[in-house]
Amino acid sequence: MRTTLKRGTSRITENGHGGVPLAPLTSVTRYGGRRRGPVRILGRFFFWLLLVLLVAAGALAGGAWLFINQSVEAVRAHSQEVKEAEEILDVAKPNEPTVAIVIGYDQRAGRQKSLGSRSDTVMLVRADPAMKTISMLSFPRDLVVEIPGCRGQGPYVGRINEAYTYCGPKGTLRTVKQLTGVPINYMVTVNFRGFRTIVNKLGGVYLDIDRRYLNDNSGLGQGQTYATINLQPGYQHLTAGQALDYVRYRHTDSDIYRVVRQQQFVTSLKQQVSNSWSLTQIPGIVNTITKNVEVGVGGGKTLDVGTLLGYARLVYGLPSGNFHQVQIEGLFGEAELSAPDEAIAAAVEEFTNPDPEAAEKAIRAATGKKPSGNEAPAPKDVTIEVLNGNGVAGAADDAAYRLGQRGYVQVANGGNADAFDYFETKILYNPAAAGAEPAARALTNLFGDAEMESAGPGSELETMVQVVIGQTFHGTLSPVPQDRTPEHQAPAISRDPEHAAANVKTAQRKVGFPLLVPTVRERASSLDSSTPARAYKMGEHDAFRLVYRTWGLEYWGIQQTSWTDAPILQGASVTQRIKGRDYKLFFSGPKLRMVAFEENGAAYWVVNTLLNRMSNETMLAIAKGLQPRGTN
Repeated sequence: MRTTLKRGTSRITENGHGGVPLAPLTSVTRYGGRRRGPVRILGRFFFWLLLVLLVAAGALAGGAWLFINQSVEAVRAHSQEVKEAEEILDVAKPNEPTVAIVIGYDQRAGRQKSLGSRSDTVMLVRADPAMKTISMLSFPRDLVVEIPGCRGQGPYVGRINEAYTYCGPKGTLRTVKQLTGVPINYMVTVNFRGFRTIVNKLGGVYLDIDRRYLNDNSGLGQGQTYATINLQPGYQHLTAGQALDYVRYRHTDSDIYRVVRQQQFVTSLKQQVSNSWSLTQIPGIVNTITKNVEVGVGGGKTLDVGTLLGYARLVYGLPSGNFHQVQIEGLFGEAELSAPDEAIAAAVEEFTNPDPEAAEKAIRAATGKKPSGNEAPAPKDVTIEVLNGNGVAGAADDAAYRLGQRGYVQVANGGNADAFDYFETKILYNPAAAGAEPAARALTNLFGDAEMESAGPGSELETMVQVVIGQTFHGTLSPVPQDRTPEHQAPAISRDPEHAAANVKTAQRKVGFPLLVPTVRERASSLDSSTPARAYKMGEHDAFRLVYRTWGLEYWGIQQTSWTDAPILQGASVTQRIKGRDYKLFFSGPKLRMVAFEENGAAYWVVNTLLNRMSNETMLAIAKGLQPRGTN
């Protein structure tokens, strides 16, 4: 077997790829799959665009196609500012991931969009149909960055939200492209004034509130006030006004936590919509969206219903846990935030290379279980034969070279296939070779448009996998996700069965279901001195919350309720049976965000801090430590 050829200019010229334009992306319909249950959300304001897609899919069944076409027409780029920004958007390429920049802004009455307005939210959203992942990278509005010059002013250093105030949507787009180096294909601008309206039309939202939020401006002079807020801890229903107070709060913490609260809001709203939205709500919701959302498309292309529905199918078909919320680590400062260049680069790398198997890998590491045997072997251990099935000179060599770049060093060019009429690349695996099937799955993800099947009897493959290059191969492969699985570590807990026993005993008299006692706690945590425990009503359901404080401004909690089908319990990433209990595990990438289970006709869950500071092992240990009263 000969190994991959070194890259040469003559081979690339032979391959015929140089200078050949690639058609813009029109739809991702081919990647749609059946819905597998509630999924996680894209991002705070991108949810509104996503809701347009979901509404469109539902309205089709009701014969409302004309209404949807009119709605899509209404959100197409129409302002001069967004049309100017379209000039520097990148054209989406077929079979490759696409990226949207989402700008949520406050618009003052009687002003032009960017004149006197601020970008309250700046984020990137990336959809990868081949890997079946969606990732989101949020930028705190107080992040200090270099802003390119505009309107006669040269480049300067300032907060990222100033780019919108002084340079409009185009200025924000240029700033983010310069900061990240990520090609951006779509721009979504959203007016913040629609926030209250859309939440009210959806009947409010259920949110898991990590702690007591209280700020009363009574008696304070002008200029000394922050937004008034009065929220108790625990899972609860919020009105639009309360939700707005929560997501915008930053009186006693920083913009770092504010960004996470915003992401938490859209996650919760998506869970609620997935479970209870009605076709009768469509007109009011869509009208609100179309009045407050504008979408720009790279290359001056026109936003069309087919493209939107294609992405809707992608979202609905994603496995639970394939939404990745990426945060910039290493931020420091208070009124202004800064981050090292390497922290920005690491966040961009994670954003552009999300791992669809992150949750499964993380839970195996946390529980100490060995791989099941369905995991793909390391690329260096996979033997591959590549055949030319599209008739393009050098196609097999080009594919072999690019596989070598991804770490597949045992690759041979087997020459031409039996025909040159392969449209999609075909991945054949040797059923007799250990690890061949999962290796073929990994290669299928790399090629994007590819079909995978077992080699038939008599094929006599000499390698683990055979790749027949089809016409959909244009000289590129999907990026390889980095394995960010945390190393297994001992849980950081203290056994302390009495620390909350009195709180539970008192609350048991107020609720109509069995409460459990936490017998362990996170080692550096203690019950919050302000509001350590709360027994309350959640509509017709009883509920109880324990609030723990750790690491300064970090809070985590234990929720118990008689409401077993609450929206927050939908769409677990992984379900794991441990010592007789079935735990629902909710991940954000490799980080365990929530652990839930049902027992005695009630639901119980442990929720991590806003920044997911507690280790996966610690989260599991606390959940396993919830025991009936009187149990030692």
